[in-house]
Amino acid sequence: MDFEKYKKESPQKYKKAYAWQTAIGLQKVDDLTPSTYLYEIAERNIDDDLSFEEAHRLINSYYLEKPKDNDRTEEADKVSVRIAELVASNSFVFSPVEYINIHKQLFEGIYENAGQIRNYNISKKEWVLDGDTVTYGNAYNLRDLLEYDFQQEKEFSYRHLTKEDFIKHIAKFISNLWQIHVFGEGNTRTTAVFLIKYLNTKGFDINNDLFAKHSWYFRNALVRANYSNFLLGIEETADYLEMFLENLLFNSNHVLSNKKLHVSYKDSSNEFVDLSDIEKEIINIIRDNQNITIEECSKKINRSIRTTKEIFKKLKEKNIIERVGSKKTGCWGIKYNQSLKN
Repeated sequence: MDFEKYKKESPQKYKKAYAWQTAIGLQKVDDLTPSTYLYEIAERNIDDDLSFEEAHRLINSYYLEKPKDNDRTEEADKVSVRIAELVASNSFVFSPVEYINIHKQLFEGIYENAGQIRNYNISKKEWVLDGDTVTYGNAYNLRDLLEYDFQQEKEFSYRHLTKEDFIKHIAKFISNLWQIHVFGEGNTRTTAVFLIKYLNTKGFDINNDLFAKHSWYFRNALVRANYSNFLLGIEETADYLEMFLENLLFNSNHVLSNKKLHVSYKDSSNEFVDLSDIEKEIINIIRDNQNITIEECSKKINRSIRTTKEIFKKLKEKNIIERVGSKKTGCWGIKYNQSLKN
């Protein structure tokens, strides 16, 4: 189905097209594929031939008559309709109750414990971690963890934040929320819908195809933001999630590659890295002092702090340097040790 054609039509149709495109794309986080019939329902809804209420009724009737199978297509279809309706709707209240209710709305009649906080501990083998798992929230105190994160976010002030700081904060909030993993199943789809609606309250009119085309990347980025392994030299990193959010909110053009998210990924495509003279100078400064601050570095290279921050950001995007440890007590690490192209 060509969702892009609706860009040329009314804003209302385009908003619904985005909602459907997102809803269908998000099924990929659990390796689900909606049916051809679901696409027909989506097109009729976008064209105003069907209301969401009628779309629900038709999908439910379809699966009452259809023999049961084990490929979870029914789940993909029903949840897609529900996500599309939620994303297209303007109703939203920032609270743990809203988050839990989104899960209930998406999965009622599909998961036995829809809208209920899990009462057992979980682990999940992740491809991106070579089969290892993220450490999720303990079932004993999930509600406390959830309410704490919401309270912290509610008290946070977004005034005077730069775009970079805004992205970092949202990435931290949403990765912490996901890491709790309040529900037994459906956490990523619930978190994605909640994030879209929350960002709408911040003035963002999201209408691109990031969640549709890169939903698995979004999930893997959440995994990497919450995984560390000291023995393997792997640190938690929100870099990948921040790239996704920058593309989503500010139309940046970061390449979103699942392959590069893998903990065992090694970039051997190029023997040399092409760097500017100022970038090489900063790398040498870091080699001499890995604890140097950006402010101190800006004085050494005789550039403004803002310009120096941009150079550091580009070096991180090129996978040349990384921040190891916390912002206050950590240090800079050089990830690329091969020769630098003159």
